[in-house]
Amino acid sequence: MSVRATARIVARAGGALPVLESDGPLAVRRTRAREPGTARVTVVGAMSAPLGGDRLALEARAGDGAHLTVDAAAATVSLPGPTGATAHYDVRLAAGERARLVWLPEQLIAANGSSLRMRTTVELAATARLVLREEQVLGRTDEEPGTLLTRLTVRRAGRPLLDQELACGPGAPGGWDGPAVLAGHRAVGQLLVVDGAFEAEPVVPRQLGATAVLTPLAGPAALVTALAADARALRRILDGALAGLTRDDG
Repeated sequence: MSVRATARIVARAGGALPVLESDGPLAVRRTRAREPGTARVTVVGAMSAPLGGDRLALEARAGDGAHLTVDAAAATVSLPGPTGATAHYDVRLAAGERARLVWLPEQLIAANGSSLRMRTTVELAATARLVLREEQVLGRTDEEPGTLLTRLTVRRAGRPLLDQELACGPGAPGGWDGPAVLAGHRAVGQLLVVDGAFEAEPVVPRQLGATAVLTPLAGPAALVTALAADARALRRILDGALAGLTRDDG
């Protein structure tokens, strides 16, 4: 039987969390923040999910002046369900004026036989700051990947900042594992940093090693896109890029 569940997080200035609602497999827990007056929430899986046919959603909002970090206790593993149906996981993020939202989930692993569509949408006020990391791993150790379709859409002050989609695994358009896309790598990720400071001093586009690139976006923002052989190597690349782009957003 498929599961439908939505978890909600709302943070206010000063570190208050007036809304912290868990549902189904999505358990959200307040954890210790690194800075006073800020809020940190950790997503803890309460059961195996998403399974085929599940429809999950997580909503997180940092209100005006709030500083909110959302991370996770473990990786999310997309698993096949009994009917072969596709699972859906929607992440909806928002940050108000002068807010800071840091979204640092663990890896999303597409296990063999699974099918998942994941959609992340972000709405930012003009003066909001964002740090967003996404990591996808194609299959567990020594197994073929499942089917994974991810889309990230970000709007700032009501205007499009970024809208991109990636499809991998069986059923994805041909060439997804070819030299123009993943080139045989099993881990792919991106790091997006939106900060008004980039208006005065945009980042310089450059390669970050052999399989990663830093790109400035009109917005103002910086995007790091990376490939790696495995999850550990991917995290190392993105952590290094994050340290270079932010002072302290943890």
